[in-house]
Amino acid sequence: MAMGFRVVAIAAVLAAGTSSVAMARYYCVPGYTYRHGVCQPVRSPGYSNPISGAVSGEAAGAASGNASGGPIGAMVGGALGIASGALTGTANMLTPR
Repeated sequence: MAMGFRVVAIAAVLAAGTSSVAMARYYCVPGYTYRHGVCQPVRSPGYSNPISGAVSGEAAGAASGNASGGPIGAMVGGALGIASGALTGTANMLTPR
């Protein structure tokens, strides 16, 4: 009986040690990566169609607008980024490579 208790105790210690190691990594939703203490969106390599252009343009525009004008700048920058990203993505989609 003492041997069974010893095995259970050792297994519990090992399980507690491995669970803390497994929880040390921060998990973000798909499309995001953990950098500088927060989950941040992963940049796309480029605009290949209007949808990806609009999404990437919105993120870039909101980030630059927030840096220069705060929350209002983020809204304006995001709106302009959507428009310019959609145009750039459409142009890239129609341009032969």
